[in-house]
Amino acid sequence: MSEETTRKRAARRFDIRRIIGGLFAVYGVILTITGLLDGQAELAKAEGVRINLWTGLSMIAVGIAFITWEHLRPYTPPPPEDPDDRP
Repeated sequence: MSEETTRKRAARRFDIRRIIGGLFAVYGVILTITGLLDGQAELAKAEGVRINLWTGLSMIAVGIAFITWEHLRPYTPPPPEDPDDRP
């Protein structure tokens, strides 16, 4: 594997869009499950709206959007500086 390929992989691995998208998706799944399992007391607090379910589904959608954005427009790191070109 070349040095350029290694740099590109490292840049994509730590792309902030991937990290934020993954966190949104994970928390969205947790909230969705919580929303599906909410009892009558939680529904009464929210006036009959399954707020955890809707918030979880929205967070999953945002997470998918971030991850899709990262795949459609990947970050390409700038080429390394040549030490001989410095002033």
